[in-house]
Amino acid sequence: MEKEEITDLLKTLCGIPSPSNHEEKRAEFCRNFFFQCGACDVSVDDALNVRCLIKGVGGEDGKRPIIVFMAHTDTVFPDDEPMPYRVSDGKIYCPGVGDDTANLALLLLVARGILRDNLRPRDKDILIVCDAGEEGLGNLKGSRAIMRDYGNRVEEFYAVDGTVLMYCDSAVGSHRYEITVTTEGGHAYGSFGNRNAIYYMSSLITDLYQIKLDSDGLVTYNVGLISGGTSVNTIADTATCLYEYRSNEKADLAFLKNHLFALANAYRAKRIGVSLKLIGERPCSKKIGKKKFYKMMDRVIPVLAYYFKGAYDDPEIFEYKHPGSTDCNIPLSMGIPAISFGCYLGAGAHTRTEWVAEESLLPGFYALNDIVRSYF
Repeated sequence: MEKEEITDLLKTLCGIPSPSNHEEKRAEFCRNFFFQCGACDVSVDDALNVRCLIKGVGGEDGKRPIIVFMAHTDTVFPDDEPMPYRVSDGKIYCPGVGDDTANLALLLLVARGILRDNLRPRDKDILIVCDAGEEGLGNLKGSRAIMRDYGNRVEEFYAVDGTVLMYCDSAVGSHRYEITVTTEGGHAYGSFGNRNAIYYMSSLITDLYQIKLDSDGLVTYNVGLISGGTSVNTIADTATCLYEYRSNEKADLAFLKNHLFALANAYRAKRIGVSLKLIGERPCSKKIGKKKFYKMMDRVIPVLAYYFKGAYDDPEIFEYKHPGSTDCNIPLSMGIPAISFGCYLGAGAHTRTEWVAEESLLPGFYALNDIVRSYF
């Protein structure tokens, strides 16, 4: 494998827009890529996942345990045109280049080598997935579809996502709501004194941020978008915001939900219209025995440590303690061991200044290749 081969594929993928819930173009590219590599069992499902099933030797078709490797095709950016791509001082800059396009390129190239070598695992099937809807309001639709169709057969689940320093083995759950406040509104001069939806939305947001939560879990909350009103001389009759809260503990999510609904009812009692629309929900982990994770970690951690010597000083950062919100949330919520790890070095995820270290891509390929091939 040559570094230029990886960077060429990465540049091609970056040139294919793929916002969440609109991954059709990248899905088509990945599907054709697998077919060109000689794959026979390739499909695009209703969630826009591209599935490449590598059947094992032994056992009965449709009943062998499945090992899943997936990298997501979507980016957080809504752009429907190719985003700016440039290379400077050994860094590749492009929105979404790392999260998760670099890992997607590496997984495609690893799969190509396995298919061309005509390798087949023993007594297991390997499912390579270019999955959709990992980001934002994609609401993990790709991971949900995979677990819907294969859940009873999935033995281990790997999401290749983030940098090599972003290992994750437990799920942070979240609820996301669209909150709409309505009042009578009116003309800013002629109807002065009528209630303003923007004012009451501001008040509601302030109240949301006053919450006090005594918990051992990881708890966050955020209002990420506000809109409303008509003009500078109009008393707004509608205002909307997007609100989310997260925790790795189910009890915390329930507490935060009750707090939100109690506030909504308090404003309704003042004859302020408040509607709550759930637009995203990610589950927490079930309890899973640590031994199942250690088996997977033993395949991943030593390999990453070998190929990325010096990238981090203490491999113990990978100990069983890093929750996150990833495609792993779905299998973890079903009691299936799942871990997320990345295979590149870079920074700036979810910003338009995101970059990947060009020199990290080749060791990333070799690391991922060793991890996947350990099942063959």
